[in-house]
Amino acid sequence: MASAAEQLAANMNFGVLAKATELKKRIWFTLGALIVYRLGTWIPLPGVDPQVLGDLFKQSGSGMLGMFDMLAGGALHRMTIFALNIMPYISASIILQLMTTVVPSLEAVKKEGEAGRKKINQYTRYLTVFIAILQAYGIAVGLESMTSSRGAAVMIDNHLLFRFTAVVTLTGGTLFLMWLGEQITARGIGQGTSLIIMAGIVAELPVAIKNTLELGRTGALPVLVIIGILVMSVAVIAFIVYMERAQRRIIVQYPKRQVGNKMFGGESSHLPLKVNTSGVIPPIFASSILLMPVTIAQFASQGGPEWMGTFAAIMGRGQPLYIFMYLALIVFFSFFYTAVVFNPVDTAENLKKYGGFIPGIRPGKNTADYLDYVLTRLTVVGAAYLSVLSILPELLISKWSVPFYFGGTSLLIVVSVTLDTVAQIQSHLLAHQYEGLIKKSRLRGRR
Repeated sequence: MASAAEQLAANMNFGVLAKATELKKRIWFTLGALIVYRLGTWIPLPGVDPQVLGDLFKQSGSGMLGMFDMLAGGALHRMTIFALNIMPYISASIILQLMTTVVPSLEAVKKEGEAGRKKINQYTRYLTVFIAILQAYGIAVGLESMTSSRGAAVMIDNHLLFRFTAVVTLTGGTLFLMWLGEQITARGIGQGTSLIIMAGIVAELPVAIKNTLELGRTGALPVLVIIGILVMSVAVIAFIVYMERAQRRIIVQYPKRQVGNKMFGGESSHLPLKVNTSGVIPPIFASSILLMPVTIAQFASQGGPEWMGTFAAIMGRGQPLYIFMYLALIVFFSFFYTAVVFNPVDTAENLKKYGGFIPGIRPGKNTADYLDYVLTRLTVVGAAYLSVLSILPELLISKWSVPFYFGGTSLLIVVSVTLDTVAQIQSHLLAHQYEGLIKKSRLRGRR
């Protein structure tokens, strides 16, 4: 039998959405913020010749460089003020989360509740500034040594002024996106950082379709392959939706208790454990760890030291070292982020505190061990699922030079963020309907 929430969800329509004033304000705020972000991806970095840079990107814009440009929404190959995108902030978040597990003082700060969370967020912002300055300086130095095949230089200003301008502009762009993402999370709908990345991917998708069709028109890509890629993309989307909604439900039983002459409790519930608990975080984290060093190396390899060119070559598209490191980081972050999100010991203690137990499992340590065992097996499946999706773009690119946008990573980000955002919209609509029901019941009570 459907629950009350499911019945309300089934009755939701556009009329309900039109009456939800607070939700409409959040949606319009989110759309406005994303439009501001997209406008910023077209404002060029001062002192850079965009035509020369575009020619160079066509020559070396594959592999990790192309993937970073995908996550940046095309801001990299245009070298705009948002060329670094939100990646330094993600890298800082990764480092702080890792440090909270190994540094006792940071772990103590994390356990301080809301005050501790604000301190960790402040440390993350400071670290974001430091990382963004380093990465912006590396890109500025790399751009100075880049020249096109015709001998034209990318940089059109003197070195010191260009370095200062590039560092200030790129760092400021990253900090603005960090602030914009926080505003979307607080005042809009959905998770701000993920929505910014998704907006960049979706905005460049028409260009990717155009380039793929152009390959078919010139004969570089057979028509049957294009049709197969489109069918495969639909199948991958369906597979992602299935895996993201898949969960293992562990039955939890609550004992009966007598209060006066009445019996309470005795019902059974379930503890849902998602197959992919970490969501889209592992591919994004793994990309942010790998992308910037490789991107700087590929920029600096143009007329730079020989070892820089060698490093850029072995970390290029489809290279074994790159694939191995990418998969290793995805698996690591799958287990790490799952451990951060779900703590079996705390869950077992909470079940024991409220009288709940898993049938056949003793409360306390045995319950924690059982939950850890089940969660580990689920995480193995989830990590394998993310690894397969992440390798799919490499196979498509190495075989047919298909854009990254038709690969598993980009589709995973778009579908996962869309599912999370729709779930938040449904939650707001349910809350709005419950408020309407409460108001009606109060009016009837007064009558």
